[in-house]
Amino acid sequence: MISSRAMHDGNVGQPTPQFDTAEYTNVPGTASCEFCKQTLAGTYYRIGDHLACASCADQVRNRTPKDSHAAFVRALMFGVPAAIVGLIAYAVFEIMTGWVIGYLALGVGYLVAKAMLLGSGGLGGRRYQIVAVILTYAAVSMAAIPVGLSQMREARKARASAGQSASTDGQSLEAPEAAKETVSAGKALAYLALLGLASPFLELQSPVSGLIGLLILYVGLQIAWKMTAGAHVPVITGPY
Repeated sequence: MISSRAMHDGNVGQPTPQFDTAEYTNVPGTASCEFCKQTLAGTYYRIGDHLACASCADQVRNRTPKDSHAAFVRALMFGVPAAIVGLIAYAVFEIMTGWVIGYLALGVGYLVAKAMLLGSGGLGGRRYQIVAVILTYAAVSMAAIPVGLSQMREARKARASAGQSASTDGQSLEAPEAAKETVSAGKALAYLALLGLASPFLELQSPVSGLIGLLILYVGLQIAWKMTAGAHVPVITGPY
């Protein structure tokens, strides 16, 4: 017989909550590891969005490469020479052919990133990306310095061949100027370096070609950035 109290409470046919007993939505033994397919009888882990047993989680954790200061230093030791090689190749090609081909920036970005990954053993990350972008930009922009110096040398040769030779009085005036240039060599190099770093934006004096050059350089920087991002490292959480 149903009591009047039960009818009054409206709980007829409904289970009474047990507040002193924990209730779990996942019944132990019903789930399995998504890697080895074994039943998860006790604690388990999550590798990304996948359930995993303790053994599989340990295997994934041990196989994941660990970044270190030594790996980053090796990446620098490989990346800096690669950037120098890229700078030289970029400048030599332009000097020898007289062609300004911005697409070479794509090759420089790839060369720098590939060298850094070779040095780090495939490791990457945010600091690798920042360095790769800096080295790529420096290599491409600073290539303008040897190109500019080559053009200045050719201009002097052209003036000399046209019969523009200095007189005796002129030679006496050139001596202190030469000494002055020797004293300020450091400042001259610093000025050239700043001029080189700014060269991609100075090209905007010709808006169309300048914008195209900046766009190509941006793509080259993107190549270096994406390549040095490193492999995706799975996030392991638990135990649960």
